[in-house]
Amino acid sequence: MNQKSESVFPAFRLLVMLFFMWGFITSLNDILIPHLKAVFDLSYAQAMLIQFCFFGSYFVMSIPAGRIIEKFGYSRGIVIGLSVMGLGCLLFYPASALLFYPLFLFALFVLASGITILQVAANPFVSALGKPETASSRLNLSQGFNSLAHTVAPLLGTLLILNDQSPTALQQAQAVQLPYLGLATSLFVLALFFAFAKLPEMSNLRIKQDEKGESIWKHRQLAFGVVAIFLYVGAEVSIGGFLVNFFGEESIAKIPAAQAGNYVSLYWGGAMVGRFLGSALLQRMRSETLLMYSSLGALVLVLLTIGTSGQFAMWTVLSIGLFNSVMFPNIFTLSIQGLEKYTSRGSGLLIMAIVG
Repeated sequence: MNQKSESVFPAFRLLVMLFFMWGFITSLNDILIPHLKAVFDLSYAQAMLIQFCFFGSYFVMSIPAGRIIEKFGYSRGIVIGLSVMGLGCLLFYPASALLFYPLFLFALFVLASGITILQVAANPFVSALGKPETASSRLNLSQGFNSLAHTVAPLLGTLLILNDQSPTALQQAQAVQLPYLGLATSLFVLALFFAFAKLPEMSNLRIKQDEKGESIWKHRQLAFGVVAIFLYVGAEVSIGGFLVNFFGEESIAKIPAAQAGNYVSLYWGGAMVGRFLGSALLQRMRSETLLMYSSLGALVLVLLTIGTSGQFAMWTVLSIGLFNSVMFPNIFTLSIQGLEKYTSRGSGLLIMAIVG
C-alpha cells in the first residue's frame, strides 16, 4: 500500500460508517415484509417480492457497479452508491402516498442498487487497509458494525412501522414515510461528506486493463466463493425475512407481529456478537478453519429448527445468526486473495451472488 500507516485508521472508521448504514437499511426489510403484507393483503409469495426485488438488484447491478468502480475509482464509487441509495429512500414517499405496491418494489430495487455499488467498493477497500493476513479480521470487525445496525433497525422499525395502529390501509402505508425520509437525508449528507473526505489510494487495488486472453475464472477461489456467497446469503436472508411470521405460528410461539419484530434483533444481534468475536479469533486461527466450524454449527441449528417446534425451535432459529456471522467476511476475503488487478471485478461477482 502506498498510503502512510497513520491514514489507515481514520479511513477504516469512515468505511465502518458505510457498513452500519447499509446494514440498517437491509434489516428494515424484515419489518417491511409483514407490514406491507398486511397493508396490501399479500400472499407470502407476493410479500417476498420485497426481498426478490431488493436482492435481485445485486444480480443485475453488480457487474455495472464493478464498471463504475473501474471508471471512477473506489472513493467516488462510494459517493455514487450513497446518492443512489438516497434516491431509493425518497421513492418510498410517493409509493406510500399512492398506495402502489409496484412502486415500493421499484424503490427497493433502486435502494439496493446503491448498496450494491457501495459493497463492491467498500468490501475490498477494507480488506486492503492493512496486512493481507489480517484482512479477514478487519472485514469481520467491519461486518460486526453492519450487524449492530441489523440489531438496532428491527427495534426502531417495529416502533415506527409495525406498531402503527392507523385505521386505513393508506394511513398504514404512510407509516414508512418518516423513517425513509430520515434515511434519505442521512445518506445524502454522508455522500457529501465522502465527496470531500480524503481516502487513501490503494496500490494493490489500482485498476488495470485486462491482458488479452486472461480470464478472471482462472482463480478457483473466486469461483468457489461465488457459489458459497450465493448459498449463504440465500439462507441467512430467507430466515430473517420470515422470522416475524414464523414466531406467529401456533406451533411455534404465537407472538403478535409487533412483539415478534423485536425478536428479529436477537437474530442479527447474534451475528453482531459472532463477528466481533470472529475478528478476535482470526488473530489466532485460520479463516478456513473458522468458516468450517461456523458452517457446521449453522447446519445443525437449521436441522433442529426443522425437526422441532415451540420455544425450542424459536431459540434454535434465532441462534443461527451467531454461526452465520463470520461467513460473509471470511468467504469474501478468501475469494479475492491474489486477484490484484481483478479485485473490483471479482468483488462485483461476489456481490452479484448475494442474489441467492
